[in-house]
Amino acid sequence: MIMQVKPIHTENDYQKALGRIEEIFNAKPGTKEGDELEILGILIDEYEKKHFPIEVPKPIEANKFRMDQLGMQQKG
Repeated sequence: MIMQVKPIHTENDYQKALGRIEEIFNAKPGTKEGDELEILGILIDEYEKKHFPIEVPKPIEANKFRMDQLGMQQKG
């Protein structure tokens, strides 16, 4: 069953869209469900960018994080 695709304005809309994506995750491109999957992916991405932004780390913090991942320590 094809869901009526509409903008995601609320947390409830977002949760419904995520649930629908789970249902049609393996839809084949070019099918009605494949098109629905693509559109929902775009809508969810935009909602997440607006409501759950990820800030770019400061360069020094990024370097410290990467050094920690590699098991490196600053000398000095």
